[in-house]
Amino acid sequence: MTTTLPIAAPPSSTPVAIPAGPPAVAARPRVRRPDLWLSGAVLSVILLVQGWNITRFPALSDDEGTYLAQAWAVQQGRGLAHYTYWYDHPPLGWIQIALVTWLPAHIAPGSMTVATMRFAMLLVTAVSALLLYVLARRLGLPRWASALAMALFGLSPLSVVLQREIFLDNIAVMWILLAFCLAASPKRHLWHHFGAGLAAATAVLTKETVLVVLPALLVTMWRHGHRDTRKFAVTGAVTACALIGLVYPLYALLNKELFSGPGHVSLVGGVEFQMTRPGSGNIFDAASGSHAVLTSWLYYDRVLPLAGLAGAVLLLVTFRWSLTSRALAGPMLAVVILAAVAMRPSGYLPAMYIVQALPFLALTLAGAAASVAHTVLHKRRGPSEGPRLRYARRTTAVVLAVAATVLVVPRWYDGNHTALTTDANGPYRSAAAWMRDEVKAPERTRVLVDDALWLDLVHDGYRPGTGVIWFYKADLDSAVADTLPHGWRDIDYVVASPTVRRDAVDLPTVRAALKNSTSVAVFGHGDDRIEIRRIVGGTR
Repeated sequence: MTTTLPIAAPPSSTPVAIPAGPPAVAARPRVRRPDLWLSGAVLSVILLVQGWNITRFPALSDDEGTYLAQAWAVQQGRGLAHYTYWYDHPPLGWIQIALVTWLPAHIAPGSMTVATMRFAMLLVTAVSALLLYVLARRLGLPRWASALAMALFGLSPLSVVLQREIFLDNIAVMWILLAFCLAASPKRHLWHHFGAGLAAATAVLTKETVLVVLPALLVTMWRHGHRDTRKFAVTGAVTACALIGLVYPLYALLNKELFSGPGHVSLVGGVEFQMTRPGSGNIFDAASGSHAVLTSWLYYDRVLPLAGLAGAVLLLVTFRWSLTSRALAGPMLAVVILAAVAMRPSGYLPAMYIVQALPFLALTLAGAAASVAHTVLHKRRGPSEGPRLRYARRTTAVVLAVAATVLVVPRWYDGNHTALTTDANGPYRSAAAWMRDEVKAPERTRVLVDDALWLDLVHDGYRPGTGVIWFYKADLDSAVADTLPHGWRDIDYVVASPTVRRDAVDLPTVRAALKNSTSVAVFGHGDDRIEIRRIVGGTR
């Protein structure tokens, strides 16, 4: 069992771990010039790796297209979504995307497409990475461990793939990290804790799944609050979070869409859908969808998910003896909660679920490394310890660091090499170009597409909503179905991407359109191909 003892008084530039127990709290380090240089250097590498080839890898996803199309609708004053907003997620996430992408979309309207607007996510990644470094320092980690957490968070192949994509989860992570930073503020001002509650509410209204992390935030706030004001701080944070969170149901109530009823969508109906949607099975069942999601995560990176979870376990085991473990109680609890939710026997596990776990996995892994390093280098020494034993300690630390580097770097090089060199979106670009160049009257053409291509076709002259149709809406949105009185016969083309072909099984209109169409162009190969199919026997 590895134990860690209190750190002896270090030089002023060295961080001091947070001791257990109020009221005294050791002086936390301020952000100094070495912190700025170190975090800036790591951030530069992260942005270079994540920005290189960002438009070409990974493959465009329908979720990305949906969020960006909804952001476009907000920018254009068309409402909260490009189709009927049905309370599937709180709208604050894509409202923020609309704000971030407003300037480039205003300067060059045709740039408002998924591939190009991925660059906006670099800003989110940069802020999140810097907040993670600040949080690590405020939790008492030394500079090298804080930089390690930052690098793990931004350079893991799993992070490079998922943080490039326009996901609400990435924006929510930024806000929850801000909440943790405010909760661990060295000034321990009540307004900082109130701000933490506001940031937490913003995170939840960006992506509601962040709710499960809030207990870990409260633990961090409690441990870092002053003994005399803890109760006020926590009460203020909870109140702020609740008041902001209530804006969402209040909006639904004012629109007479809070409760389910005939002829309208509702917040309750959206929640019921999310709660009753078919589960993806047990993560340990090799035949389940959840296991396939886990496999996809580990395909890109085994180091951060598994080693981060192991780091959380190590910190939990050494909690009684290790200052580092107690300082990282909040992030450690976040990892435990997120892992428990993922491993529940039933329920739906989305592929982007791990996004909100990445910063906490990075923190616990860096914290475990700091704890081991402290044990090796600063364990209580006997009076007879001489230079040889000190040399042996340092040699052991160097060997462990080199061994970890040798194990991690080749794996990450292979994973990131794919992200930096592969073009997974060539078929999408070719399909968009064909629809732009070969269809002579786009303003009179009706085409079913996935949302990854929806904005491309809008910019090419197709009528948004009823001309270029997000394929789900042909069956699931009555406002669209009413414009198709003859069903599939009122459609001219189907751009059959992998998503369209997969989900057409449960969509009668889309399935019939595919069945009664012929392929006129194919881009790509195998299951990843994109077919453009012209309807045969339609009314148009």
